[in-house]
Amino acid sequence: MFDDINPSTGAVWAQVPDGGRTEARDAISAAQAAFPAWAALHFQDRARILLKAADIWEARKMDFVAAAQAEGGGWFGKGMFEAGYVPEVFRAAAAMCYNAVGEMLPSQHGKISMVQRVPMGVVTVISPWNMPGILTSRGFAFPLAAGNTIVLKPSEDTPYAGGLFFAEIMEEAGIPKGVFNVVTCSRDRVAEMGDELVENPMVKGVSFTGSTPVGRQIAAKAGAHLKKACVELGGKDSLIVLEDADMDRATSAASFGSFMHQGQICMSVEKVLVHENIYADFLRQFVARAAKLKTGDTADKSNVIGPLINDRQVERVKFQIEDALAKGAKAVLGGRVWDRFVEPTILINVTPDMAVWQDETFGPVAVVVPFRTDAEAIALNNDTEYGLSAGIITADENRALEMSRKLETGMCHVNCSSVNDEPHVPFGGSKASGVGKHGGKWSMETFTETRWITLDRGGRPFPAVF
Repeated sequence: MFDDINPSTGAVWAQVPDGGRTEARDAISAAQAAFPAWAALHFQDRARILLKAADIWEARKMDFVAAAQAEGGGWFGKGMFEAGYVPEVFRAAAAMCYNAVGEMLPSQHGKISMVQRVPMGVVTVISPWNMPGILTSRGFAFPLAAGNTIVLKPSEDTPYAGGLFFAEIMEEAGIPKGVFNVVTCSRDRVAEMGDELVENPMVKGVSFTGSTPVGRQIAAKAGAHLKKACVELGGKDSLIVLEDADMDRATSAASFGSFMHQGQICMSVEKVLVHENIYADFLRQFVARAAKLKTGDTADKSNVIGPLINDRQVERVKFQIEDALAKGAKAVLGGRVWDRFVEPTILINVTPDMAVWQDETFGPVAVVVPFRTDAEAIALNNDTEYGLSAGIITADENRALEMSRKLETGMCHVNCSSVNDEPHVPFGGSKASGVGKHGGKWSMETFTETRWITLDRGGRPFPAVF
């Protein structure tokens, strides 16, 4: 067993099984054994189990919220948002069971020519700690609906909210034995378990959401074994505020996008790019809005800014703040770090040689930078290896659409924050933010194989020599 820590207090919240390669191998074997029957099950029966899981989740949502607060350090409102979102993931996946699974093609030889999407087999899901409900359910629900079987490894920081809680839900929903499996491990055994989940020959696909460095390793291992991998990774996302923006909408989008869940979201606003004509007014109002956010133990519902998930993350954020200040940046709000808490921090005078400009922060830190032209804003947004999401605040939708086409991001949201998601949309990024898309039919395409089948009714002749 290993200790599952409450990041607000440092106290042990639970003890969790510390598995390794053997446990992962056993779970994969169980999933492989269960695959033929699950894949052959009538689509409506798979849908019914997913719909039942949605209902059970709703009945138990406050259990999840409590875990998301205590185990994940999340604000109560964030837990409620996740708890309301996850049932829709299950329902969206159930709906996919009723979608077309192929198409008919014309044939030069009078054949009946069919293309089918068929399940792959065992899909492993490696899910993160920051949104353990949404990002775990999204990772497995759609592959499961397609007829695959699942082995889920949640983060060692949220093994219950992102893993064992789902095992309870799916078991109560009546999932057949071996179809859905959860394995947990401590940080010390992540590499050993992770290697098995990717390299085991029975595994046919990998769904990973997490950091770019780890995602690169997983994608490389999957590629070496010629396996499909959908990896959704980090971001260095911008909110672009044009001179005609509604100021209240702009500052609200910046505050939510930068500081929701302490900035520990892959889509978080880390760069706020503001037209120079409104820069001073925006900065004043943004600082005033963010200054109202309370920081502390999320057991107190009034504390919107909770702890960072672990000490490593605190050191990373602290380094970026200190590096920026040492190189000439100025903190117009916050900057204080204690225990695992970081105050909402707004930095100005940030330059490209600072770590906070180039590297993903994953903490409650936003840099505010002025720009003169749309081209300059686009260049500032694209000045990163990442390319996940972006937001543009403006009264001119045509202008925003034109800009969006030049942003090197997988997603862009006009008059909204970069933090956006829905169960049925193609979620994912470009560049170092990942490969592949999660959600809806895009997950179904990722985690199925394409087969071409023909029926020769035209009597296609073979060369006479044969």
